[in-house]
Amino acid sequence: MKINKNLILFISITFLSLIALSQAKSETNNTIKVINQTIEINTTTKGKPYMHFSNLCFCAGRANEGLRAGWQDQLKTVKENCGMKYIRFHGLFHDDMFVYREINGKPEYNWQYVDDLYDRLLAQGVRPFVELSFFPAAMSEGEGTTFWWKAHTKPPKDLSKWGDLVKSFTQHCVDRYGITEVRNWYFEVWNEPNLDYFFKGTMDDYFQLYKVSALAVKSVDKFLRIGGPASTNFTIDKKDEFRLKEMSHKKNLSLEELEQATYIGNWVRELLEFCKKENVPIDFVSCHPYPTHFPLDLGTPQNIDISRSVNSVKTDMNWVKKVVAESAFPNAEIHLTEWNSSPTLHDFTHDYPQEATYITKVNIDCIGLVNSMAYWTFSDIFYEENGAAWSIFNGGFGLLNFQGIPKPSFHAYRFLNQLGNQIIEKKDNYIFTKDSLSQILSGIIYNYPSEIESAIPISRDSVNFAEKTLNTGSLIHSTITLKNVKSGSCFVIEILDKDHGFAYRKWEEMGSPKSPNREETKLLIDEGWKTEKRFITADKSGVLTIELDLKPWAVALIKELK
Repeated sequence: MKINKNLILFISITFLSLIALSQAKSETNNTIKVINQTIEINTTTKGKPYMHFSNLCFCAGRANEGLRAGWQDQLKTVKENCGMKYIRFHGLFHDDMFVYREINGKPEYNWQYVDDLYDRLLAQGVRPFVELSFFPAAMSEGEGTTFWWKAHTKPPKDLSKWGDLVKSFTQHCVDRYGITEVRNWYFEVWNEPNLDYFFKGTMDDYFQLYKVSALAVKSVDKFLRIGGPASTNFTIDKKDEFRLKEMSHKKNLSLEELEQATYIGNWVRELLEFCKKENVPIDFVSCHPYPTHFPLDLGTPQNIDISRSVNSVKTDMNWVKKVVAESAFPNAEIHLTEWNSSPTLHDFTHDYPQEATYITKVNIDCIGLVNSMAYWTFSDIFYEENGAAWSIFNGGFGLLNFQGIPKPSFHAYRFLNQLGNQIIEKKDNYIFTKDSLSQILSGIIYNYPSEIESAIPISRDSVNFAEKTLNTGSLIHSTITLKNVKSGSCFVIEILDKDHGFAYRKWEEMGSPKSPNREETKLLIDEGWKTEKRFITADKSGVLTIELDLKPWAVALIKELK
């Protein structure tokens, strides 16, 4: 589905007007509003099963970056603290991995670089979520490339060579790692083929690519898992698009009116119908629900900074779940193989606490809807659209910056990783769990300001908007009572907010050095880890009472210690 630029324009004008009005109201009232909240939890309540989907998979830029020592070091950090189980990245078959060439028209394969990367991943306990992309130059047709490293996106006229490449690669993985291991992997066909930027072809062209790829993988072993379409963004259904245009001629649209429209996943329903018609296997559906009205940061007029409601990802996932359930493949898994608060590379919100709160809220809201939500990306060791960044904090996607300094988003996933596998209670801004074996209790409570109706406002190329939203919102005073806990048991309360675990502030105090020296770098890494920690003990009657003041965008982990 093509992006409608006129629709984007009128939605953007409406949205920016609402943001300006909201800011004007906020700046005229400096009084801090306090919301009182009382929570009582009976810890003996029978829990509901909880599958840790939030940390199942994380993303990286491209395969070749995984051969860097710093990338591997940061992978270890995220694995150990956030529980990463799979990783997905672009460019497995790109020319810098040297997998393919032709001699006198005859294909020749070389798996040395892929082997080196996969060996290192598996040694750390991380499995590949294989993205089958991009075309090797010797196979691609025409001049279609993307990124500064020129990924080839134009499919060959004869897809048989692609099918042979996919089959040979899959067989090699089985031969090297064993069928038992590779059956635990996922194979995804391409990346965001609905965008001309990534795929120089039509939807039908992609479906043929999917068919050839799926049959190639399944020819090695029928139990290997294949899926797609890995399409990006959800767009307004055409029937609502016409209605909104008519309404916009009469008045400015509200955010509520925009969100009442039906948003659909690009090529999701169509791929399922194609697979049914052509008898093509599909084991999972994948998509990229960035909560914006634009899918890429290309610097073009269509990329006006407009984000959707904070609830948009949950709404979109309900749509996908319904479409899959009603399809010929109702048992297909649902994987969000890319996801972030925005697809904008230099969005400074990515470096701020707002990102952590958004991550926390959306992951908790989407419990029971998806099998994984792969955060884009785990590291700022990332060279994609415009090459390397020129500052250590630049709005990059990573949980860790280039130097390995933890950002607030890192702690959001670290907190989520410490939840148990049974949900005791889940409400609007908190979740409490326990571990079915150890019976250890843990919970997360957060303050996503109700004053911010949209998804995290984008702060592109400047920290100004991120600074404004960081200081927007009410304080929540929460009184939490946990009943029937072990007498004398000790709990840690760990708080992430604008004053704790936010290394960006210390970097500013240093004068924002572009290349901090070794001592400065160590200090910044230490600062990034400095969340606030408190310890509290349950009374003799087995009651634990916690008083928390949560600043806007704060996230707190409450966990019982062994």
